[in-house]
Amino acid sequence: MNDTHISATELRLPAADGSLSVYRLRGEPLPIAKPARAFNRVAFSAAHVVADPFTATEPSGKPVLDWPRTIAYRRHLIGLGLGIAEAMDTAQRGMGLDWHGALELIGRTLAETRDLPEALIFSGCGTEQLDPADARSIDDVVAAYLTQMHAIQKLGGRIILMASRALARVAKSPDDYRKVYARVLAEADKPVILHWLGDMFDPALAGYWGGERFEDTMETALGVISDSAAKVDGIKISLLDDAKEVTMRRRLPAGVKMYSGDDFNYPELIAGDEQGFSHALLGIFDAIAPAASSALAALAAGDRARYDALMAPTVPLSRLIFRAPTRFYKTGVVFLAYLNGHQDHPVMVGGQQAMRPLPYFCDIFKLADQAGLLADPADASARMRRFLAFYGV
Repeated sequence: MNDTHISATELRLPAADGSLSVYRLRGEPLPIAKPARAFNRVAFSAAHVVADPFTATEPSGKPVLDWPRTIAYRRHLIGLGLGIAEAMDTAQRGMGLDWHGALELIGRTLAETRDLPEALIFSGCGTEQLDPADARSIDDVVAAYLTQMHAIQKLGGRIILMASRALARVAKSPDDYRKVYARVLAEADKPVILHWLGDMFDPALAGYWGGERFEDTMETALGVISDSAAKVDGIKISLLDDAKEVTMRRRLPAGVKMYSGDDFNYPELIAGDEQGFSHALLGIFDAIAPAASSALAALAAGDRARYDALMAPTVPLSRLIFRAPTRFYKTGVVFLAYLNGHQDHPVMVGGQQAMRPLPYFCDIFKLADQAGLLADPADASARMRRFLAFYGV
């Protein structure tokens, strides 16, 4: 198709039916700058990793990362006032990045951000070196957790205690969960963040905490917190259900934070209500960092209208990025980093850039523009054109 009369910020984009239509960029890019004031919420971004596109390693093999770009992105997020939730699901933990790779990532991030006094970094601690099929008892799970906890703490890292596939397999009752967490938390050198990840993110975690009904599993999780309250900074729940998060938030002991992991309903949950609010530990904050930073600064200044105006356009983008199958949301996160020049390609660990269809990427481009999240619209358009050419557009 002849693009002679198409400007630098106009593109012919394919729709789901295969037709092409002109899209004209209209968003006003948000500033990329240190926030004007300190936030009154703790806000972590779960950060993605940048794959090395030139590796000769098969995508199914051991991941090879572009370390300079991976670390540079973390420094970018820290510069926007966000904490880093390191080596989590957003970094393709358990979907390409194994425990040894995660530990290297944690170590490099801690070492290469020590010159940033404002850096707040917590790191994922799990059990994935223990194949769930090889787990025979909760003792095996405890040992796997402690292997990772001790290694991370040796580096000076803070802990996010991730949900365990092996524990989901071997636990015979809610009491088994309480026993495992009590033994592991006893060896934490500083208060940790617990992480309740729903099965929409990881089907192997179905029935976590030893039950099927949220009301029952919540009681188990609250019991775990009560058993070791001095060792718990907070809990993140990623169930994509705002009512469940609010219900549990209102039951937490004093001093224990709720960290929202709800990538569908985060603006209202963070803003809160008359009975409280959620802090944030979100994968979508990787993709919407400039908007999140400006919005949180506005909230801290008491400007709820500005907060809402900045956050509202990010929600359709987040709902698209995290649409089912939700576990492939990282593809959208990495694609937006590519559009904004944080990496020169959309290649991912494990070849997961191929896990979404072309119209998905086109819609991300449009919604990111409308949310002011294309930092340089002309450059983003050029990058989008190169991407479309790969598909024959």
